Amino acid sequence: MASIRPFKAYRPEPSLSAKCAALPYDVFNSKEARVEVEKEPLSFLAIDRPETQFEEGHDIYADEVYKKAHDVLWQRIEDGTYVQDSVPCFYVYEQTMDGRTQTGLVGCAAIDDYVNNVIKKHENTLEKKEQDRIRHVDACNAQTGPIFLGYRNNREIDKLVEKTKYTQTPVYDFTSGDGVKNRVWVIADEDDVKKISEVFETIDSIYIADGHHRCASAVKVGLKRRGEDADATGQKEYDFFLSVLFPENELMIMDYNRVVKDLNGLSDQEFLDELSKKYDVNELGKEAVKPSGKYQASMYMNDTWYSLVAKEAVRKDDAVEGLDVAILQNEILDPVLGIKDPKNDSRIDFVGGIRGLKELERRCHEDMKVAFAMYPTSISELFAVADAGKLMPPKSTWFEPKLLSGLFIHAFE
Repeated sequence: MASIRPFKAYRPEPSLSAKCAALPYDVFNSKEARVEVEKEPLSFLAIDRPETQFEEGHDIYADEVYKKAHDVLWQRIEDGTYVQDSVPCFYVYEQTMDGRTQTGLVGCAAIDDYVNNVIKKHENTLEKKEQDRIRHVDACNAQTGPIFLGYRNNREIDKLVEKTKYTQTPVYDFTSGDGVKNRVWVIADEDDVKKISEVFETIDSIYIADGHHRCASAVKVGLKRRGEDADATGQKEYDFFLSVLFPENELMIMDYNRVVKDLNGLSDQEFLDELSKKYDVNELGKEAVKPSGKYQASMYMNDTWYSLVAKEAVRKDDAVEGLDVAILQNEILDPVLGIKDPKNDSRIDFVGGIRGLKELERRCHEDMKVAFAMYPTSISELFAVADAGKLMPPKSTWFEPKLLSGLFIHAFE
């Protein structure tokens, strides 16, 4: 069963929340992060991307860069930019984007639940990306980027969250640079805090929605600290990691689309003929049309949109093989277009659904030959893959809005 516990967060002084909060570190490259920090020196990117504190060209993985992350964080705690709650709390975090609102609960999840598969994964991680965040967490002596977790709907937790939202004034209420409205409430009442932990103890599965690398890194730092601690109890701060937990009905996965550079030596007609063996293909014309259901996709090639409907023969009754992205990969991208390793093949690129279908058209006019607009993977499909102990194909899910960093710091001391 899940162990989710409150913590004494370091949080921005309320008048500084909008200045401190920032999109996750991996949304930006170094140059983009540098621009953001120049615009707003209090941006959490100064800590999340500490190379911004050095001259351009400095080795971003140098020891002194990670030390700088520690120094900037703790200096901001010392100068009052960040203040710590006096008692362990949970926090309600609400985001509204394009008229849609999602509300999660901020707390700390147990590294043992990750190790024992109570917290379930659906994708692999890359060692290089893990190592960066391991060094960052270790140097900061704190977790600074929350992990995006999901769980099956639970009415008891819903009621406690709703009570908080409708009886308290939010401590933060601002619109971030990406146009998302962010509001935060604090749950400090001892009975409410205890009840939330007790309800999670009845939940047997938690799912990583986004943040697999941050999660794996936090767990590895915790296990390392535990191994070095002669007084390890399994209940110290490093044994838990910063999370925002959402019930499934609050979550929405956006489409994650594909663009391909060439047709692997086939003519346009030869490619359409191959495609027609696996999908029912219908020409739609110039107007972009999103797929409207499972087993559907839209394709753009030569200034023309097509609808694709997977034939019955290629539909699979399997948590992974039945995913629309898996069908496209297994039936077209690999055998027809020769893209066997989509993670590392330079002939394919992935475009988050937040960018819209016009971005697919633009890429086909600029540097690609064909684009596939996918029907989004569902939350229930994500849960099914994780429950089966399997992994999704690369780039199967795109979550929006992104959880901001710099609103909650989980320190180890």
